[in-house]
Amino acid sequence: MKLWLVRATTSLLLWTCIVQFTTLRDDWGHRLLKGWPSCRSLEEEKKAAALDSKVDPAPPMQVLPPKRVYKNNGYLLVSCNGGLNQMRAAICDMVAIARYMNVTLIVPELDKTSFWADPSEFQDIFDVDHFIRSLRDEVRILKDFPPKIKKRLASKKTQTMPPISWSDISYYHNQILPLIQKHKVLHLNRTDARLANNGQPLELQKLRCRVNFSALRFTSQLEELGRRVIRLLRQSGPFLVLHLRYEMDMLAFSGCTHGCSDEEAEELTRMRYAYPWWKEKIINSDLKRKDGLCPLTPEETALTLRALDIDPSMQIYIAAGEIYGGERRMEALAKAYPNLVRKETLLDSADLKFFQNHSSQMAALDYLVSLESDIFVPTYDGNMAKVVEGHRRYLGFKKTILFDRRLLVDLIDQYDNGMLSWDEFSSAVKEAHADRVGQPATRLVIPDRPKEEDYFYANPYECLQPSEELQWNHTETN
Repeated sequence: MKLWLVRATTSLLLWTCIVQFTTLRDDWGHRLLKGWPSCRSLEEEKKAAALDSKVDPAPPMQVLPPKRVYKNNGYLLVSCNGGLNQMRAAICDMVAIARYMNVTLIVPELDKTSFWADPSEFQDIFDVDHFIRSLRDEVRILKDFPPKIKKRLASKKTQTMPPISWSDISYYHNQILPLIQKHKVLHLNRTDARLANNGQPLELQKLRCRVNFSALRFTSQLEELGRRVIRLLRQSGPFLVLHLRYEMDMLAFSGCTHGCSDEEAEELTRMRYAYPWWKEKIINSDLKRKDGLCPLTPEETALTLRALDIDPSMQIYIAAGEIYGGERRMEALAKAYPNLVRKETLLDSADLKFFQNHSSQMAALDYLVSLESDIFVPTYDGNMAKVVEGHRRYLGFKKTILFDRRLLVDLIDQYDNGMLSWDEFSSAVKEAHADRVGQPATRLVIPDRPKEEDYFYANPYECLQPSEELQWNHTETN
């Protein structure tokens, strides 16, 4: 018994000493131990210190918004169609629609059957966990249906339909919501341009912006590669991103063949007829060009940039796929601006290997670089041009030169025919584009012709904070 008491007392004393030492360690323990001889060599100590200095501090804990509690009216499954930016805008619309119908949204499906045939899933392009977490105070988003619903769907065909284009939110409340309540699950199989640009509740418009500018974050791999490209560009000074929409699919779809050989024009026509969902088949290329409905050619683009006094030594990053006609069509632009670069010339093939044959992921990389450029110049007002334009407005109205193509082709033809001198041509181009640089402007509203209105994602002015000295003007159509 005595021996047991001695052992217990000794153990208690030892533990008391250890606790006291631990408590005081932060104040003076390191100073006591600092003078003790180390078991490591001086070289090892230096390496350890250097390693410690490189360790990043622990990231701050992410504060998640509180979950929104509401009665769930059912589940909404959407299948996006088109290219990356067409799908991006559709995702923003569908989140807003799901929120205002109080339904659960399943992570959207991306288009795999379009011209680009990109097999990428949502999570291959966007940070899906961030997407779900960042919107949890607005709408419940799931990666897949709950087991009970999934089992039910296995034995019952899902109700599928395309919503009516350019509809306001009342259409979804009055016609789409009753279908969801009836069937519990509704599949919308076309989602582009299904929500009106104007006349929507302010909170809905702001939610569209929140999804676009905050929730839809690209994957860490794409973000890191984008930062690397931007660093490489910045090492050589300022740079301009040229969205040169002169790829084969664009020319075939639009029927624009100016500057093409007879063989190329025939090839583009065959391609247009090969895609039944491209409804317009017989196209007058010359008339369409004069109406400003064709992308500028590389030659026309070179003339326009020179007329705007863009520095010939400036880096120009080509944000595009393969240019139709190759080096022959790029010759004039390369001669006027020899510092042309692409992601393929800035990065090693190994860096892009993972993204090859994934056009949407390659487009995401161009999107990131376009946002950070000193000047952004699209040669056609397609989906990427519009969405990047709007995002750059959101980032502080960064300079975006929006070509007036109808006027430009007329001026270019006059210059080519000797009717205008270079100085006259350059002066006219500058004057026409003085107010087309992405400054604050209200959207054009045409109630009976929504397709002709200014696109919400090109100018989401409800979400923008212009400085006091900037004036708001009405934009004009091309």
